[in-house]
Amino acid sequence: MAKPQSLSAQAARRIGLAAQGFSTPRPASPGRRHITALAARLGMFQIDSVNVLARAHTMPAFTRLGPYASADFDAAAWGRKRAWFEYWGHEACLIPLACWPLLHWRMSIAARTKFATGEEARFAAERPDYIATVLAEVRDRGALAAADLTAGGKARGAWWGWSDGKRAMEYLFATGRLTVSHRRGAFERVYDLPERVLPPDILSAPPPPPDEAQRALLRIAAAAMGVATEADLRAYWRLKPDSRPRIAELVDSGDLLPVTVEGWKHPAYLWHDAHHPRRIAASALVSPFDPLLWERDRALRLLDFHYRIGLYTPREQRTDGYYVLPFLHGDRIAARVDLKADRKTRILHVHATHLEDPHDTPAEALAHELRTLCTWLGLDHIAVARRGDLAAALHDACT
Repeated sequence: MAKPQSLSAQAARRIGLAAQGFSTPRPASPGRRHITALAARLGMFQIDSVNVLARAHTMPAFTRLGPYASADFDAAAWGRKRAWFEYWGHEACLIPLACWPLLHWRMSIAARTKFATGEEARFAAERPDYIATVLAEVRDRGALAAADLTAGGKARGAWWGWSDGKRAMEYLFATGRLTVSHRRGAFERVYDLPERVLPPDILSAPPPPPDEAQRALLRIAAAAMGVATEADLRAYWRLKPDSRPRIAELVDSGDLLPVTVEGWKHPAYLWHDAHHPRRIAASALVSPFDPLLWERDRALRLLDFHYRIGLYTPREQRTDGYYVLPFLHGDRIAARVDLKADRKTRILHVHATHLEDPHDTPAEALAHELRTLCTWLGLDHIAVARRGDLAAALHDACT
């Protein structure tokens, strides 16, 4: 067996950033085709209700493409000619339609996995008639939120405060018998039958066997990461340890090339078609829910960047702020920026700005990116607080 190829830490970093879409210039006028192409490249956009700055699923496209029209994103996500569906990928995600057959195996075993929790499974086992009644009501009445159900019940208990109707709908969603038609209000899921939401050719495509589907998902993960350990590859789609043989099969097929990476404890795998750029010229704010940061251990290995999201950290343990976005400048994280969009006053607040390297000077580049973000969010002004070792220079650059 040939000796694994070896990569320097710097080469691995640039390969990883290129795979994530940071090696090409932003388009002059990003439109729907750019957004859907990015979704196919990354495999999914993670959904989260946090809205301190912008909805989590909208940020990765801005980070890589720049200011795009929100209507293009919403049409791809929930429009009549949608390009994506909602399901469990890394977490709750918007996923390209082509992946629906690849996730059929997950839907079929949802009651036995984390994607339908033990609580959901118990509820469904205890009340199968109720589950059937909820499904029939959606079939008869059309797209419904849990609050629209005739006998949905009231939110109660410690388990996320869900009503019985919400539990039933989430179980049906996890098993693929319902999907999300659209979102209502701030962030309420509205469910419908897949055949009334998704294209017929997607629903009629024969689902591959689980091993074939897992290989396909791992290919998407490998292409999106460029170079990755086994744990990285499995974590991208939250695949269980029983998927490990699929990685060996992808090595045998030539899709993955075994490599060793300087400073990495574990063996790694290089995507066979990975781009090896000589430099990365990115200048981008990265959301805490961006796939570049999904796995904190990988972020530390790949970017030499230790990150802990402040909003899930007790106040007394926060070091950089509440909603901190790393600023990628070139091929390194140059700063941490604590941001908040105040939509009432139309101000983008920069609560704190900290340098990663005290000798770095990213203030002008960061100010430019903040102005771009401010305009995209429909805000009028940037307010830079004097907290952090980059704050004074950033304040001057923004004025």
